[in-house]
Order: sequence, then structure tokens, then C-alpha cells
Amino acid sequence: MLELIPILFFLVVCLVLMAGYPVALSLTGVSLAFAAAGSLGGVFDTAYISLIPNRIYGLLVNQNLFAVPLFVFMGTILERSRIAEDLLKNMAIVFGKFPGGLGISVIIVGMLLAASTGIVGATVVTMGILSLPTMMKAGYKPSLACGTLCATGTLGQIIPPSICLVLLGEVISNAYQQSQLNAGIFAPDFVSIGDLFAGAIIPGLLLVIAYATYMFVIAWLNPASAPPMPAEEMDEGASVFGALLKGLFPPVLLMIAVLGSILLGIATPTEAASVGAVGAMILALVKRALSASVLQSVSVETMRVTSMVYLILVGATIFSSVFRGFGGDVLIEELLTNLPGGVVSATLVVMLLIFILGFILDFIEITFMVVPLVGPILLAMGLDPIWLGVMIAVNLQTSFLTPPFGFSLFYLRSVAPDEINTSEIYRGVAPFVMMQLALLLLLALQPALATWLPSVL
Repeated sequence: MLELIPILFFLVVCLVLMAGYPVALSLTGVSLAFAAAGSLGGVFDTAYISLIPNRIYGLLVNQNLFAVPLFVFMGTILERSRIAEDLLKNMAIVFGKFPGGLGISVIIVGMLLAASTGIVGATVVTMGILSLPTMMKAGYKPSLACGTLCATGTLGQIIPPSICLVLLGEVISNAYQQSQLNAGIFAPDFVSIGDLFAGAIIPGLLLVIAYATYMFVIAWLNPASAPPMPAEEMDEGASVFGALLKGLFPPVLLMIAVLGSILLGIATPTEAASVGAVGAMILALVKRALSASVLQSVSVETMRVTSMVYLILVGATIFSSVFRGFGGDVLIEELLTNLPGGVVSATLVVMLLIFILGFILDFIEITFMVVPLVGPILLAMGLDPIWLGVMIAVNLQTSFLTPPFGFSLFYLRSVAPDEINTSEIYRGVAPFVMMQLALLLLLALQPALATWLPSVL
């Protein structure tokens, strides 16, 4: 019975989180309660508690994690200074006159905004407020409009530079080193956050192309479901070249500067994030959208999100220490290594577990609760760390989009008008979920889609 304590511990944590209690406090409170009970019962070694302060200190001084507040600041500046709104208007000038053009504009804007913020909720809500009224006014089918917005909002999970990939890259890197140390390799290879960024580029672009192709095909087969924008909504005097130069060029240049400096080895993720934060401020200044009130609101939001992330990291650190104290890591290793089918079955089980947990936990909790436990085991079985990181990111993205519990659906529901039924949102996302699953299958069959670019760079 004692070997089942880690499973009971994990289930209680999930139940408390499902009850709606704050994530960081739930992880900490349940973990310490189990540790206290286990210590009194003589089944828990308190030495694991004494390790926690050093591990928390290691989090607080981790240079890679300093990129988190900087990327949050960059994304929030782009959101609050109306740069995203300006980008959508200019993309509508370029594509809006064509059937499905407004939808393609939304996908492009969503891709850039998702990459810069990396927070699914913020992107879906922002795009819902900016784009949904415009799409409905243009005559788009409600389910198609909602599905497009939900799907583009989750792109921040896979398109670099995003917070999800920063955190996941850090965890995968640690897991890879741990797996090598466990195997007796005391000069381990390293996987950087930049490697994961490079690995995610091709899958992310494939997904954007698939979304845009779907929109084009739907508009071609049924123009009434994705009509061109009404003439009165279009700025007839604006030129396409001017719209591209004004709307698309500045944010794309910013993304290239941030991502390019990481991939080329010119800057670390933290240094590149600082370039992005300063670049976003310069963009806002050029567009005369940066004021003291905007800067204050951006700073407060950055502090709020960063505090949330670090509190969850602390809670997850305490959780993993207590889980290991009960022998949970040994139990998981035995379960995965003894599965019939070897590494294929183990990977499938882990991916299914992460997918299901994505219904009740955010990517930060999953990244720091689950991946450190299963990552070293899977990597020791011979999986490529970059491929595994990209698969987890796409898997989480799919989970956040899947009815009836996907986070992205709830975020859009919160800003969608009452006349749009929840069932229409569910119907709208179904084709996009199929595209996500197809990408997962393609990555499983062709790992080079994730591993080729990092190997070249």
C-alpha cells in the first residue's frame, strides 16, 4: 500500500486544483500536509524538505528564467499600446477584399501576438475583443470565426519566442542532464532554450500554413461563410504596400531581431528578451501609443504575471521534492519502463497523461510538475530532447483547444457575445483540433521536422 502514496498524493493535488483553489498555494499546502503526515507515519524522509530552500534559491537566480518578465513586458506593450489593433487593421487592408481574407489576417495577427505574449488566455481574450466583432459584422459564420480565434490564440504554445517554450526549454534541459547523470555520464551534453526555439519553428509554421489553407478552402467552397469585408469597412485610399510596411514590418522585424539573435548565438534568451522589451517600447513610441499610464499598466501586469509564474514554480518545486520523498519518481520509472512496447508505449502514455492534465492545469503547472518527473525517464530511453519538448508543446496546445474543457474555449466564451452559443465554439474548433492531431502524428513519424533546424544551427 505504501507504494501507492505518490499516486494518492498526485490525485489529491489535482482534486484541490479542480476545486478552484490558487495553484501555487494548493501545490505548497497539499505537499507540506502530505510530508507532515508521512513524517509522523515514518514513511517520509524529511531530508527532502531540507533540500527545498536551495532549490528555490536556484530558481530565483536562474538567468534563463529572467527572460520571463522581459517577454511578458514585450507582449503586454504590444497589446496595451494598440499595436495589435493597428496590425489587424492593416492586414485587413491587404487581405480583406478577398473571401476568407479577414480570417487569414486574424491568423497572421494572432500568430505574431501569440509569439510575443506566449500566454494563451491573454492572446485569446485580446483577439476575441479585437477581431470577433469585426468578423461577425463582415458576415463570417460564428463557428468559423470562434474556431479561428481559439486556434490562433493557442499558437503561443509552439511559436517562439514564447514563455511556454522558455519554461519548457529550461525543464527539458535539466531533465536531459539528469538522464545522462543517471546513466553515469558525468560530462553531459546540453540542450539550450534556443535549441527548443529552433526546433519549434518548422512545426509552428506548418500549423499556421494549415490554418490559413483551411480558411482559404472554406472561403472557396462556401464564400458565404467567410465573405470579403464590406466596402464601407475598407479604407479605399490605403495602399497594400503602405499597409504592409506600416502594419506588418515593425512587429515582424522585432520578432526577427529577438529570435534571430538567439538562433545565431549572438544573445542568450534573456538578453534577446531585453532587446524585445526595448524594441516594443520603441515601436509604441513611434506610433505615439506609449504614455505614462500605459507604461504603468504594462509594468503592473508584468509584475502580476511574473509573480504568478514564480509562485507556481516555488509550489511545483515543493511538490516535486515531496513526491520524490515518497518514492514517486521510482514508481513512475518502474511503470514506464515495464510497459509492453517499450519507449513507444511509454511516450504514448505520457502524452495522453499530459493531454488530460491540460484540461485542468495550465502549461506552467504541467511543465514544472509533470515534465521533471517523466522527462529524465523518457530521455534515458533514447528520445531526442528537442523532439520531446516540441511534442509536449504541441500536445498542450491541442489540449487547450479540445472541447469541452479546453482553456482557450473558456477564455473566448468570456468575451463572446451572448448570441453565440457555446456549441458553435465547440463546432468551430473541431477542424483545428484535427490539424493539431495531424501535426502530432507527423512529428511522431518525422522527428526531423523538429530536430533538423537545431542540428543545422
